Amino acid sequence: MQMAEKAFDVPETLPDDPQALAELAGRVMYERDPASQALQATLDTIAPGEASMSMTVRADMLNGHATCHGGFIFALADSTFAFACNSRNQVTVASGCTIDFLAPAYEGDRLTARAVEYSLAGRTGIYDVHVSNQDGKPIAIFRGRSYRIKGNVVHPEGQA
Repeated sequence: MQMAEKAFDVPETLPDDPQALAELAGRVMYERDPASQALQATLDTIAPGEASMSMTVRADMLNGHATCHGGFIFALADSTFAFACNSRNQVTVASGCTIDFLAPAYEGDRLTARAVEYSLAGRTGIYDVHVSNQDGKPIAIFRGRSYRIKGNVVHPEGQA
């Protein structure tokens, strides 16, 4: 089944509660997100302006030094950033980001990325994402800048 053919269980009206709306937007986004699914990343929590995702470092994610390739750590942080900045059901994209790698991650490590909204003004936002391993050791810090464009992540059933 191709992504366009997937049926999403979207209510006829969207929830008024910001938390319920964040959860719905997160679920629908994840169903449409083959990149996060390929990482086998899980969306652990989501709230307005916040998200947490985790993934286990696999053998196919290792570089020539037997540590997790930075691109996979970046992808986890970037996905978590995306869920946090789209959690209000407004389509938001990245306008830029930086990452600092603090320590290596190894095969079998369970990495958790926690994104928190630092600033939201008009169409732009700044989000900090902290990536740590299963022992709470800091692995990376990512800062993303977002830009809200037109549209919503989730539309009530029957609306485009």
